[in-house]
Amino acid sequence: MAEKLYFIKTNPVVAKINLYNKLCREEEHVLQFLEEDRKTSLELIKKKTLHHIDDISKEELEGILKWFNARCSADPEELKAQLFIHGIDIFHEISDSSETEIFHQIQSDYEKHSEISLGYKTDADTFNQFLIYGIFFSGIMNEKDSTNFHFDYLKAGNRNLYSLAETVLQEKTSAVTQAPKVHQHFSELYDCTKFYKGNILRLHSN
Repeated sequence: MAEKLYFIKTNPVVAKINLYNKLCREEEHVLQFLEEDRKTSLELIKKKTLHHIDDISKEELEGILKWFNARCSADPEELKAQLFIHGIDIFHEISDSSETEIFHQIQSDYEKHSEISLGYKTDADTFNQFLIYGIFFSGIMNEKDSTNFHFDYLKAGNRNLYSLAETVLQEKTSAVTQAPKVHQHFSELYDCTKFYKGNILRLHSN
């Protein structure tokens, strides 16, 4: 099955009520999807949910997603709906494994040259800068997409990121795969996060 990349926003207030109560009601079921020392892990998740859901680790969130997925009979739309009700908003996903790979390569190049590590959880402002870079890089890479609205609109106010994208692309020694859909993902992600002030979480799922 193709690897998916989920982009997540959280609602700490909703999670503090709905997710916490669900964790308490269904302890026996959720324990099946947690890592070693499950009882302790569950208590930590409950504590973090009460404080701020963004405190939950990548591994803990993966367990929660597996738990919900089992409850939703692997129905992706029902999964998203139920997670949203409990304070976890999967607002965008890349479901094609080849597109996910290209996205990660662009991210890796950006981290290397900007000396910024995005990690599993990134504040919206830092993530937004990466998205602008991604729009430039994938736009130049695909040529015809370099004239789209986002590319032209953002170029004037982000010259440094544009120059970085040009530099990285020129330094690529291997052939760069054109990926117009990845360019579209960057544009859609920018639209979804440009006014957002929280953290962006990213998670893989099969």
